[in-house]
Amino acid sequence: MERYSTKPVRSWDDVHVRYPESRWRLLKNLRNEALSIISALRKWDVEAYVHGSVARGDVDPSSDVDVVIKEVASSHKIELALKHGGFKIFSRKIAQATPRHAPKAHICLDLREKMVVTFPLASFRTMELDFYKFGGILSYEGLMEEVRVPGCTKRLMLIQPVEDGHVEFSVVGREVEASKVLNVGLEIVLERERVLLRRDRVGRTGVFISRVLEEEETFEKALKSLAESNPMFRRFYDKREG
Repeated sequence: MERYSTKPVRSWDDVHVRYPESRWRLLKNLRNEALSIISALRKWDVEAYVHGSVARGDVDPSSDVDVVIKEVASSHKIELALKHGGFKIFSRKIAQATPRHAPKAHICLDLREKMVVTFPLASFRTMELDFYKFGGILSYEGLMEEVRVPGCTKRLMLIQPVEDGHVEFSVVGREVEASKVLNVGLEIVLERERVLLRRDRVGRTGVFISRVLEEEETFEKALKSLAESNPMFRRFYDKREG
């Protein structure tokens, strides 16, 4: 399989990328997968969105189907909705980037972790919600209407959809323009730029919490276990329970 670079790009030039028929077919297939997940959740009154390249349209063979729920919801309800929708849950984990970030639940619907449902275990702050807008986020209605939205890749390339593909440019040096196009605060653009450029220099760094759940373990039980073993995480847990 062809490998696609995630190395950040520094360039002031706009580049017009025209999609071949194969890319349009791949986008349709990935969006159908996203729709099936989101539809299963909607039947249980859980509102979900697709995030990343499937929302933007600039998919490639390595693209994931990333579905995100923006509000805190019952993990039991989400898992039931997915199972009743015909999905098998292959793995579940809790991840927290830093003690300041909301911990998130990740439910993987395939062995390769290419289809993932993510939801917060505590309310997202505005900047955390902007993270999804930064990468591109699309609702069920947008998928049905075949909308493509602007968003930024891990290469720090801002993707602006056009009729035959997209126009892209590097956000490095054009941060203010990018924040306006994406309708997000400048803070999230600068933060993602800092993180991704640092990752390019020193490699991927670890996260504060990464905990894989046992087969019969609930998210609630896992949260309690983390609070008992990690004093810093306990502060979040005590606040959540209070």
